[in-house]
Amino acid sequence: MEAQLLQTLKRGIDTLALDLTDTQVTKLADYIDLLVKWNKAYNLTAIRDPEEMVVKHLLDSLAIIPHIDQSPLLDVGTGPGLPGIPLAITRPELDITLLDSNGKKTRFLTQAKVSLGLDNVTVIHGRVEQAVADQKTDKRFQVVTSRAFASLSDMVTLARETLAEDGRFVAMKGVVPEDEMAELPEWAKVEQIIPLAVPNLQAERHLIVLSDQK
Repeated sequence: MEAQLLQTLKRGIDTLALDLTDTQVTKLADYIDLLVKWNKAYNLTAIRDPEEMVVKHLLDSLAIIPHIDQSPLLDVGTGPGLPGIPLAITRPELDITLLDSNGKKTRFLTQAKVSLGLDNVTVIHGRVEQAVADQKTDKRFQVVTSRAFASLSDMVTLARETLAEDGRFVAMKGVVPEDEMAELPEWAKVEQIIPLAVPNLQAERHLIVLSDQK
């Protein structure tokens, strides 16, 4: 990673008040370098500019760290590993599963896991509604998160069978999605709406935390 981008990353980490080791910062930088390299051939993300990746992908994902304190965690529709890979790097004690239906993206995730030495990561290729049925995972997750997967209603409905009895859905959104919340099934309860401040990002970001009221 270029020195200027590394400084943007480090300043963002400081602004978020995250206590990370030099090794963790290096792994975050290496992840972006790997994403830039693979993106040229496999079109893993529409964002091409490395500086935009640092802000819109990396710092955006890192902003949720203070609100994630349990595992196992399932990142549904993780794409190139967002927010799952940054979480795995910065919270190595968490057990994180990355799930995506796109084979190119899961191949990238598998390579990132090896290259970055992320022993706490499991990669699953498939659709979330089939993951349990096909026994690709028999876990029930304390946290089911998504960043750009689907509407709130689709997320909680499709991923419901993966959630532990006392688990929580944690959805990353821009502006508060009032329309999406109005369309939630009756059993899905919004527990919290948490505003996020992402360094260098001039846009609203929120975490929507939901539970399953069985």
